[in-house]
Amino acid sequence: MYRFAPSPTGDMHIGNLRAAIFNFICAKKSNKGFYIRIEDTDTTRNIEGKDKEILEILNVFDITYENLYYQSKNLRFHQQLAMQLVGEKKAFVCFCTEEEIEAKREKAKRGGVAYRYDNTCLNLSDEEVLTNEKPFVVRLKQPTQSITFSDDIKGVLTFEPKDIDSFVILRHNKTPMYNFACAVDDMLENTTDIIRGEDHVSNTPKQEHIRISLGYTQKVNYAHLPIILNHEGKKMSKRDDASSVKWLLEEGFLPRAIANYLILLGNKAPHEIFTMEEAIEWFDIKKVAKSPAKFDIDKLRQINREHLRRLSDKEFANLMGFKDENIGKIGKLYTEEGSSIKEIEPKVKAIFAPKIAPQGFEKEFDILKSILQNVPYFEEFDDFKAYLFEESSLKGKEFFKPLRALLTNSEHGPELAALYPVIKTYIKEIAR
Repeated sequence: MYRFAPSPTGDMHIGNLRAAIFNFICAKKSNKGFYIRIEDTDTTRNIEGKDKEILEILNVFDITYENLYYQSKNLRFHQQLAMQLVGEKKAFVCFCTEEEIEAKREKAKRGGVAYRYDNTCLNLSDEEVLTNEKPFVVRLKQPTQSITFSDDIKGVLTFEPKDIDSFVILRHNKTPMYNFACAVDDMLENTTDIIRGEDHVSNTPKQEHIRISLGYTQKVNYAHLPIILNHEGKKMSKRDDASSVKWLLEEGFLPRAIANYLILLGNKAPHEIFTMEEAIEWFDIKKVAKSPAKFDIDKLRQINREHLRRLSDKEFANLMGFKDENIGKIGKLYTEEGSSIKEIEPKVKAIFAPKIAPQGFEKEFDILKSILQNVPYFEEFDDFKAYLFEESSLKGKEFFKPLRALLTNSEHGPELAALYPVIKTYIKEIAR
């Protein structure tokens, strides 16, 4: 069973989407189940509506799933299992205040060492616990043995007990910390495979330690994806517009092109342009590169352009708000100078908008406009052009510049000979 477990605290990041896509592909490839778990236990952040945005984006990318869970629904299990660990002396209550912990953390920082909880409350007697009225957290005892797990991308990783202190699993308000809720939920939902970002590598030994402490024996397979870098070679953050899936969609990038690019990042593919369905046939998580992948918006544009060209004419027209497939054909001609719907749509709509005469060619513009109101239908562009030549007596730039303006509303664009076959039935409407 694969799972994607997003936290609904902001716009979906491309790194999260990449993890969702990889989990979905691997689940399909292995015929294992795939579910979504919304990690909504962090009550300190405003998550209203963000879960729905996540699910809508997954739907846009045709990422289907068997089940949907909300982490908060498992609260009673988180609490029960935490107290079970306390009863088994595998965990203990801790009365240290945040101020006390922060002071020790600062002291460690000044000493140039990593902070580890010093087990101040580890050996409190039952009487000391019962008579203490201060708020407390629950901490899982530090492991006594090294924790080793295999990662399909990074290989075998081992963490020593010194790398993991007695960490908090239940807060003062009796809600679970991330690692505890995650580990317990993966147990309850029978998760067998976890693909996520490499920023979770340090969480994995803690989650393994939690499951081992609870007597869980089923092996979990891991793959931690390398981070995605921006154009400056730094980790992509919310400051990078392209890090937001929502922004990419609003910019007119096709979901299939975004998916194509994210699968291609740091990966070897038999073809550069492909669909997610095609990727299921050859994808291998073990072949994903270990090193970070650099996001290149120009590469995405090129891939998006190719996917636009793969669309049927009707699909292309529909994306621009038209029903006539000929409008889709016009759109494809503009892929030579535009790489997204947002770039191409205004150029296509400009063809049917009121026209503006090029400066210095107003007279010629009016001459051609008058002729076009009554121009006969011509099947071929050369015949159409010859008729206008004869009727207007215009030549060279005085002919072609105003004609282009009348037909495209622009000084640049596709060759008129290529454009004419798909606009010839609209000529009078276009030049009106």
